[in-house]
Amino acid sequence: MKADASLPPLDFVSPLANGQEKIPQCIAHRGYKALYPENTLAAFRGAVEVGAHGLETDVHLTRDNVVVLSHDATLKRCFGKNNKIIEHTWEEVHRLTDGQMPRLLDLLHYLIDVNVWLLLDIKLDNDAKDIMRCLASTIASTGHTFNQRIVLGVWAAKFLPLAQKYLPGFPVMNIAFSTAYARHFLSIPNVGFNVLLPTLIAPGGAKFMRDVRNRKVIAWTVNSDQRMDWCIRKSLDGVITDDPARFLAVCRKYDGSKPPQSLTIRDYIDIYRLWIWITVALIFFRKRFLPVASPQLMEQ
Repeated sequence: MKADASLPPLDFVSPLANGQEKIPQCIAHRGYKALYPENTLAAFRGAVEVGAHGLETDVHLTRDNVVVLSHDATLKRCFGKNNKIIEHTWEEVHRLTDGQMPRLLDLLHYLIDVNVWLLLDIKLDNDAKDIMRCLASTIASTGHTFNQRIVLGVWAAKFLPLAQKYLPGFPVMNIAFSTAYARHFLSIPNVGFNVLLPTLIAPGGAKFMRDVRNRKVIAWTVNSDQRMDWCIRKSLDGVITDDPARFLAVCRKYDGSKPPQSLTIRDYIDIYRLWIWITVALIFFRKRFLPVASPQLMEQ
């Protein structure tokens, strides 16, 4: 990788004007998950119909290298079948899911004429090189330019040089469950951050927000009115939610001159409990997913 290689900016992920207010973009988590089966074409269409600005989805590979849309590596939770996606061909997966699991190609064909952008959650249990190569070939096969409409969401730094190799010109976001780990990505210009919301509220979150004020920051997964209000007041660039209609309704009613909607005691208990768990889990995550992000890594 050339030393001067750089990632493009995330210009299309920016808050929207609502009178005097800046409102985060609405990003539908696995489509309109609150109303439809997740990661289905019906869920994506439903999200677009209510006005979502972006869609978030998850990608996995089948045995024959077809990119499919699934959060899980298996069919158990969504389809009740003990089958690993990677162990089956696309034709077999299509049959096992009764045609409900779409390919990335199916979603891209739908998006060609729809004015929304797409955030891909590239799962760690895929072979990194294989999934990036197959993402590139799938996008190229549409014959359309998507580099201003697709964001590559990566959990670990090892995906950065692969993004440069296979998908140059596509912007990248670090999907972060920990602000401590996310800080490593600050050494890479133009990387944005898709952060688990409780970690932004927990200790260290406010300082992280100050340090990334010139980067694009979105939060996942935000479903209560109080947490939506928090995101709006903190001027996030986007909010990932299971219920895009609800978030858009909160945005329409938002008035920055009024007192904020207070988080509940239960919210804070859940947030601090999760923060403690993340602090411990981060020790193992760092060891497993070395190296950390660095300019030297990008030059490989």
